[in-house]
Amino acid sequence: MLRYDRPAIGLAIGLSGLAGFVDALGFLNIGGFFVSFMTGNTTRLGIELVEGRIGGIMLAGMIILLFVFGVVCGSLAGHVGGHRRQAAVLAFVTLALALSAGLYSIGLGIAAAGILALAMGAENAVFQRDGEVTIGLTYMTGTLVKMGQRLAGALLGRPKLAFLRHFVLWLSLLCGALLGAYAHRLVGLGAIWLAATAAGVFAILALVMPDQD
Repeated sequence: MLRYDRPAIGLAIGLSGLAGFVDALGFLNIGGFFVSFMTGNTTRLGIELVEGRIGGIMLAGMIILLFVFGVVCGSLAGHVGGHRRQAAVLAFVTLALALSAGLYSIGLGIAAAGILALAMGAENAVFQRDGEVTIGLTYMTGTLVKMGQRLAGALLGRPKLAFLRHFVLWLSLLCGALLGAYAHRLVGLGAIWLAATAAGVFAILALVMPDQD
């Protein structure tokens, strides 16, 4: 993350907020499952397997598979996009979110949540170098670990504020989740249209920014 300039970091922060917004919508709609946090879903899958709840097993498995498929789709979209790779990935994310919103509008809530997982998987392909994700946008465990490492480094005489970028990335996801929960209270999964609009704006911004990967 430290290798990116301020515009790229700003884009990452915005996309992390989008992930928090979408994850809150999905979590509240399908009751205890995430559309971007696969560690939590894997734990839930283990619990559902022990309890023998077929519905929970199928739901957790579906979300995990769609998330991984989203990563594949996002990576392929980025490959097709060439030197505008980030914009191409975000265009795919925008289309996926719009599809999810459309499915919800015709009463297919579970299918809509599944497509949210696909969109969030694809979002993680925005920041890549040499085929590897360099900034995780939808999961914060690694970010918090890096923040802790930077804080330890500060105590050992290294740069004092190196932890701030990681902290702000985490804070953005939290704020996005707060907004998503509030939006869900007002309009339910109809708030996906807001997420799709935001993703479209980010895609346009990425189109005019130099691709740093």
